[in-house]
Order: sequence, then structure tokens, then C-alpha cells
Amino acid sequence: MPARRGSPFALVAAHVAGMIDLVALPVWVNTLIERFHFDAQRAGALATAYLACAVICSVCIAPLITRLPGRFTSASGFAVAACGFALATHATSFGGMLVAHAIAGFGVGCGLSVAHGAIGRTSNPHRLFAIGHLALALFGVVYFAATPTLIATHGGAALFTVFVALSIAAALTLALAWPAAAAGSEGTRPVRRAPRMRLERGCWSAIIGIVFMAINQAMVFSFAQRIGLARGFGEGHVNAVLVAVGLANLLPPVFAALLQGRLDARNVALAGPVAQAVLALILCNTTSFAPYAFAASLWVFAMIFTHTFLFGLLAQLDKTGRAVAYTPAMLMAGSAVGPMLGGMLIVRFGFGALGFAAVVIGLLSFLFFSRLRALARAQPCFELPPAR
Repeated sequence: MPARRGSPFALVAAHVAGMIDLVALPVWVNTLIERFHFDAQRAGALATAYLACAVICSVCIAPLITRLPGRFTSASGFAVAACGFALATHATSFGGMLVAHAIAGFGVGCGLSVAHGAIGRTSNPHRLFAIGHLALALFGVVYFAATPTLIATHGGAALFTVFVALSIAAALTLALAWPAAAAGSEGTRPVRRAPRMRLERGCWSAIIGIVFMAINQAMVFSFAQRIGLARGFGEGHVNAVLVAVGLANLLPPVFAALLQGRLDARNVALAGPVAQAVLALILCNTTSFAPYAFAASLWVFAMIFTHTFLFGLLAQLDKTGRAVAYTPAMLMAGSAVGPMLGGMLIVRFGFGALGFAAVVIGLLSFLFFSRLRALARAQPCFELPPAR
């Protein structure tokens, strides 16, 4: 039976559902603290459990994506994630919540890895990934505007009900509209079916640099809401900043798509960790609302803009899609460390320690990205293709 034509926007739906932690962590962690009464360290540990399980599954799935049935594997992953989040709506203990987060993480890691690998094998991975981030940002606006109210009205379980609905929507969309032109076993462009082949030179430098950026992303952003409330800015003002975060997140994917072929991905990579370090110092140390709002609103910008260019670069370096299939692992490996590390620093040293840690981690990311320039001298394919 011939594969259904489908649409690449099914992959965009998977990106939104799978990368929800990129925008949801502040409300997610704060809900675990305020509504479920966990301390900062335990709340961070739950987020870490979810992300760590996603990483484990992604690492196992990514090398095999050219041999897996894309539609079934990705849709099934998000169905499992929905079951995990549904369990979280009924969990009352830390142990029960930990199991729920682990199940959801495994499901997301599976579904999202296959979807990202498929994006990497489309005709313009950079642009489709940017569209995915734009869709995520649009959802983030709605999420930040509506979710705090839902939680205030219906309790902490409402947060996980939103995640259940999102995961079910992604699973159904992937099952019904998986694009045949992007599926490894369903009509994709030819790829080298050699799962034991090493990734091209430079891939691991980019991947490790992204991991460190993801650590900073999650470590600081997980507690952005908490920082604002602790500084006495008021719940109304802090929630307004979260809505502004969602609006500001609309800009980086648009700029990244428009500037494809005009900016060197290696230069963008070097600028990303520097921007993160500066914004983290402002966010974690200011006692005034205006600098806090400015830094929080632009915090996710650096990650989205930088990673879009690096996604395109990795897709160009590795035509099989395996490198970009590691996207959940590379982002969530950092994100898994971030919430717990941030919680430990806050408990022991206060919010100011987050800014200092962000500078150190940003330096490590900068060093790995700087290797891309040296490798490019011997590897011309580091240049991104022109915009299409």
C-alpha cells in the first residue's frame, strides 16, 4: 500500500509537543513548588527525571532512525507521553510524580527524536526547524496567558492536563499526516543506511556546545518566575513578563529563517553563549523590575536563534538525519542537569549563584563552538547552503 502523502507540518506539531519544556519550565517548576508543595530541589529533580528519561530514549533511538517506521514510532512515543502526564494528574506523592515524569520523558524522547530526524532529511531542515520554533512560540503565548489562570482555578493537575491534550494532539497528527517524503522507511530521499558509521567531524563539537547552552537555558529559566516573585515584583507583573517571553519568542525563528544563508552558523554559535551569560547575570542579580523583565523576555531568544542555525549545520554535515535526531538528547541532557543544579545553587547560595554558574557554563559552550571554525578550514561542508 502506498504511503499517505501527509504534511511536513505534522513534524512541526511533534516539535511543539516535544519541546514544550523549552517554554513551560518556569510555570512547571513553580507549580510543583506551590501546588504540590515540593521544595526547589525536589521540584527540580522531577523536571530532571522527565528530561533525563527523554535523553536516554533519544540516545537509543537516534542511531536507528533510518530503519524505524517513522509514523508508528513517533506517534506511539507521544501516546506514551500522554499516559505519563495523565498519571501525573492523579499523583500525590513524590514517588508517584517521579514515575509519571519518567514515563512521559521516555515517550517524548522516542517521538521527538524520530520527528527531528525526519526534519533533518527534508529539503530545507533549517527553515522547517525555524517554523517549528515559531509554532512553539505561538503556543507559548497561549500557554503563558492561559495556564496560570487554569492552575489557579483548577489546581496543579491542570498543568499536566494541558500536557496530556498536547501529546494526544501530536500523536494523532503524526499518525494521520506523517509526511511520506520525510520517513526513513516511507519514501525519504536516499540516505546511507549505516547505523554504525561515525558522525562527521565537527558534529560532536556542535552537539556538546548545545548541551552546555541547554544547561544554562534550563538552569536559569526554570526559576525565572520564582526569582521575580522572590524579588517582590508581584504575581501579576511576573505573569505579564511570562506572556512577554512568549511574544518575544516569536522573533528568533523568524529572524533565523530570514537570515539563512546570510549569517555564518559558526559566528551565530559563538554569539549565543555570550548572550546567555549577559542575560543570566542581569536576571539573577537585579533588584529592579525593568532589567528583570528585559532579561527574562529575551532569555529564550538566544537559545532558539543559535540552535536553529546549528540544526541546519548539523543536517548539512550528516545527511542521514542521525545528528539532528539527537536534538532531544542534546537539549534535554542539558535541561536535565539544569533544574536540579539550579535548585541546589538556590538552596545553598541564593539566586546570585545562578548568574555566576551561567557564565562558567557559557564559557565551556563557547570553547566547543570555537572548534567549528578550526575544523571548517579542512571541511568545506561547514558552509550552510543558500536560503531556498
